[in-house]
Amino acid sequence: MITFLISIVALFIGYTLYGRVAERVFGPDDRETPAIRRADKIDYIVLPGWRIFMIQFLNIAGTGPIFGAIMGAWFGPSAYLWIVFGCIFGGAVHDYISGMISMRHDGMGQAELTGLYLGATARKCMVIFTMMMMVLVGAFFVYCPAIILAGIWGEKMMWVGIIFVYYIATTVMPIDKLIGRVYPLFALSMLFMVVALGIVLVIKQPVLPELWDGISNLGAERLGLKQSIFPALFVTIACGAVSGFHATQSPMMARCMKSEHQGRPIFYGAMVTEGIVALVWATISNYFFFSEGWRSACSPETIAQFEASGLSLIQFFDAPTVVNIICYSWLGTFGSILALLGIVAAPITTGGSSFRTARLILSEAFGLKQTSARSRLLLSLPVFAVGIALLAWQIGNPSGFGTVWQYVAWGTQAMAAVTLWFCTVYLTQKHRCYWLTLIPGIFMTMVVVDFLLISPTTFHLPAVPSHVIAAATTLASIARFIWWKRKFDKKECMLQNKENTKS
Repeated sequence: MITFLISIVALFIGYTLYGRVAERVFGPDDRETPAIRRADKIDYIVLPGWRIFMIQFLNIAGTGPIFGAIMGAWFGPSAYLWIVFGCIFGGAVHDYISGMISMRHDGMGQAELTGLYLGATARKCMVIFTMMMMVLVGAFFVYCPAIILAGIWGEKMMWVGIIFVYYIATTVMPIDKLIGRVYPLFALSMLFMVVALGIVLVIKQPVLPELWDGISNLGAERLGLKQSIFPALFVTIACGAVSGFHATQSPMMARCMKSEHQGRPIFYGAMVTEGIVALVWATISNYFFFSEGWRSACSPETIAQFEASGLSLIQFFDAPTVVNIICYSWLGTFGSILALLGIVAAPITTGGSSFRTARLILSEAFGLKQTSARSRLLLSLPVFAVGIALLAWQIGNPSGFGTVWQYVAWGTQAMAAVTLWFCTVYLTQKHRCYWLTLIPGIFMTMVVVDFLLISPTTFHLPAVPSHVIAAATTLASIARFIWWKRKFDKKECMLQNKENTKS
């Protein structure tokens, strides 16, 4: 419990101190923002700062810092280190710098920024990759909430239809009409849930594994977890530490800000807030799985079902089940409503934002104007068609989509690595401290390559060859950057000499 409290304080200090370091490195100024310069009352529109913060928080959060933190805590106290240090030095920097670069380029999306700073080939790959990711996220977040809602009232396919209609509305309508009004309310409910659960944790003061008890893989020792801490932990906890999905969402808010000085509280601040959400749920997970919290939180019927199942704790109690049990047990009927909002509303809003992002990616890739509702709807139709096809496949193959979703978790971290690299190139070109993004970029490159090689759902190589190949690939990336930087510095020096000669 002490580790949890220290971690919360560390995030606040990180926002106050390192957030200012990131701000100084980037150097926001008083230039006119895209929301003012390109105002179209559709995607480019000035919104109040608090509203932008709430939308940004919900867009990047969803259920990620809840489910990911619950599963990441299976590894033990080491999850605290990743959430705190990953958030402060990786995720929040990633979100802030990429969001501000997007603002400097008229709200340009992640794929186009990749092309601008890493080349045309990288742009093409990222357009395809991000489109695939957005549609996968959107399709996944239709069916799962529909199943839950059908268990309360109505038919499953009825809810699928309702959610899809909502997705169409959020994708096509001006951002201030639906997203700007509904998302802040859902974000507020999620924050209230987290604060309430945090207070209960402080009151309960449960005995939990602390950092000084060791950072070994407790899940392997007590829960039958077969994955190793590296690299699995760093992919399992994405939202709450580092997630490339955020870079696809930030451009939407970069088009709504009236001042660059709002960047630190909105981009860096929303990520730190997400880190706090992850810390609360990681601590709850520690209590539930390592301190036998499930015995006091579950009903006698649930305990009997678990003991008769022959399954391990992490096999029987998945992340959504833990959320539902804890919220109802700790917060009563009101808590169950909040759990419903967390499990249903959050993924639905994330899915809606994903489809809207997909529309924006297509409009940028092909240079299409989006001023009329008709043009936005027509551009969205192929996106929704693919989403419906994936949804139909998911309904027929529910277990198969679960496998696909594991690749999505890796995909978010791959996007984070790419984003950190183009941020590094940008800072280098602007003669800023590129180490700010280079160090986390190197780390994330190692993580995503290693996980791709070692994961049972991909190449499933032994640990040693995976680590060696990942390290070699990372070193090659560093060497490529050094080679590029030397060429860039030489070119800059030649240009400076020409200027001096002319003067």
